[in-house]
Amino acid sequence: MKTAFLFPGQGAQTVGMGKDIYEKYEEAREIYNKAEEITGVKVKEICFNGPEEELMKTENTQIAILTTSLAILKVLENKGIKADIAVGLSLGEYAALIYGGYITLEDGLRLIQKRGYYMGNFLPKEEYAMAAVIGLDCKKIEEVCNAIKAQGKFIVPANYNCNVQTAVSGTSDAIDMAIEKLKEAGARKVVKLKTSGPFHTEKLEKAKELYKKELEKVEFQKGNGVKVIKNLDGEFYTENEDLKEILANHIVSPVRFDKAIELMKQEKVERFIEIGPGKTLTGFIKKDYPEAELYNINNLENLENLIKNN
Repeated sequence: MKTAFLFPGQGAQTVGMGKDIYEKYEEAREIYNKAEEITGVKVKEICFNGPEEELMKTENTQIAILTTSLAILKVLENKGIKADIAVGLSLGEYAALIYGGYITLEDGLRLIQKRGYYMGNFLPKEEYAMAAVIGLDCKKIEEVCNAIKAQGKFIVPANYNCNVQTAVSGTSDAIDMAIEKLKEAGARKVVKLKTSGPFHTEKLEKAKELYKKELEKVEFQKGNGVKVIKNLDGEFYTENEDLKEILANHIVSPVRFDKAIELMKQEKVERFIEIGPGKTLTGFIKKDYPEAELYNINNLENLENLIKNN
């Protein structure tokens, strides 16, 4: 059965994530310990006990989610559960690249720590917001955003999640205006999100430039045969691509998870396993690909059920 591993992004985090798996599996403990050793961050404390305001800081969130996903991934690998394709949402792409052999575990952890720091600390001063738009074609959403931009305000699509959901990012006043306009344009629902930074937009240019210097220090590998999908365009990474350029641009470019889903359908993937906190990505898959077999591995019970039934 053709299988894809999915790795979540920011927003999936919850206090307590990974704790039961850490307590049961030695290989999971090794990943958390290694993450602390490499980053100097108290990853276990932040993941297992919070408090929530610490976990919610971008510089902590990214390293916490990546570590939790990698710890669960290690258990699955040791149980012989493999994937043909890997894809992540935003920071989740780093877990996919580690699984695909393009980045070492150590480099991936170091990079995501820097990425989270720059994305959390080099934001423009204005107030920003995000909203999820449900049940409206992305072309229509782009039109509404362009009409608001023509009035001198900043708003752009930032996450193309699936055919029926796109997240837009912009200044708070532009988002408030868009909520009304998008409903008028036919959106079934528009929900303001907890994430406040203008992630995956041109407003993070400063963070991108700083992060580029970190990417220069890393030696990327050729990959191990697992196909990894890029967020930038929803296509597979190929051997000759400039990963440094792609991962720098990733910070300021919209996420095309909708195109990734399309590609996985073309590749005839039958089983999707989301590895890490939350169940956002399988939710997107379900909307576009209802016949797919879906698993969320975000706690010990789910993990053991998959191992037992594999």
